[in-house]
Amino acid sequence: MNSGQAVEEIKKPPAKAIAAAVTGNALEFYDFIIYSFFSVYIAATFFPTGNDFTSLLAAVAVYGVGFFTRPLGGLLIGAYADKNGRRAAMILTVTLITVGTLGLAATPSYKDIGIAAPCIVLLARLIQGLALGGEVGPASAMLLESAPKDKRAFYASWQMASQGIAVATGGVVGFLVSAALTQEQLASWGWRIPFLGSLILIPIAIYIRRALPETLEEPTYDNGMDMLSIIFSRYGKYVVLGIVALMSTAITAQVGNYMTTLAISKLGVRAEIAQLSTILGGVMMFMFSLLAGYMADKYGRKMIMFWPRLLLTVAIVPMFMWLIDSQSQWVLLSVTMMVTALTGMSGAASLVAIPEMIPISVRATGVSLIYAIGVTVFGGTAQPIFTWLIQMFGAVSMAYYVVLMSLLSLIAVYLMPETRHVNVRD
Repeated sequence: MNSGQAVEEIKKPPAKAIAAAVTGNALEFYDFIIYSFFSVYIAATFFPTGNDFTSLLAAVAVYGVGFFTRPLGGLLIGAYADKNGRRAAMILTVTLITVGTLGLAATPSYKDIGIAAPCIVLLARLIQGLALGGEVGPASAMLLESAPKDKRAFYASWQMASQGIAVATGGVVGFLVSAALTQEQLASWGWRIPFLGSLILIPIAIYIRRALPETLEEPTYDNGMDMLSIIFSRYGKYVVLGIVALMSTAITAQVGNYMTTLAISKLGVRAEIAQLSTILGGVMMFMFSLLAGYMADKYGRKMIMFWPRLLLTVAIVPMFMWLIDSQSQWVLLSVTMMVTALTGMSGAASLVAIPEMIPISVRATGVSLIYAIGVTVFGGTAQPIFTWLIQMFGAVSMAYYVVLMSLLSLIAVYLMPETRHVNVRD
């Protein structure tokens, strides 16, 4: 494609460009997070230690392992996107997530094949992490570069909104499966249904992504190491600020995902009610992410990153005290909705500002690395840390952990530049 053709496509960004990016992105996040929704049952299937807490800790640790291939995926697939285009990279990530999901959904239990079962699950999680590590950079770059100048934040906010779609969809599927099956059926085979169901949509996602417009006119660097050197030598400050700014978003996103496990294992809430909290949380993330994009176009990125995060920092400990004291399913739903709404707002604005700080020639690589490292170090360790904190100090302790990390993120946001008026084609 020559530069004239690329510019012509970008002048008229079709709605299907958003649909294509969001469809694949939501599908990949759905496959990744559905693991956490059913971690109680996955623990019993693949990690039968004889102790419920130890089994659950093993399951959430393997969930966390999937985060640790994200930086590698960010580097390899991000560099591929900066060299060969956003569209090719986004087709590749969907293909990889298919392999990871199939490996998880089709693996027999520990009882049937022994130690091979958790090993296959571990490998599947690593492949899924590789795919997601390389997804966010190209998808964010595509949305940002396709957008009209005065709607860039709204377009880019679909990145976070699609994660809300994934959470809500996973919650709906989990709710229906949990309501339709007995606990014995869920533990035996029912938890596999959401994974198998997602495989049906993979060909549709690939077909839609093949129709994406390409927004990268000409690659500047030949390989990933050149891009990595440029990113850290010229934009190292922005990489550090971006990672720390996303840190609290990664952790509080895992708070929302962990609510199902907390509700079932500690609060005695029925599985279908716990899944309902997931649905409402996903809907709130979807709605408030798009609201954040709209507001960031009007008022700037930093304001929308800062104030929702500050409000969550102040409110999360009282909210968790309220939840633990009441042990009410309605309080569970309310707390989940508030946490995910505020996380969606600050996270969506961050995923607008961070790509805008990085030039187009290395944007997919830079954003992929920032996102993957931030989510790996903090999101990947969140659920094992939550499980340990709750066991040692009670459920409110995870809220104090969020407060500490959020304060650091607020400092990073304060130090970041306002990017509302930058030229994203440079």
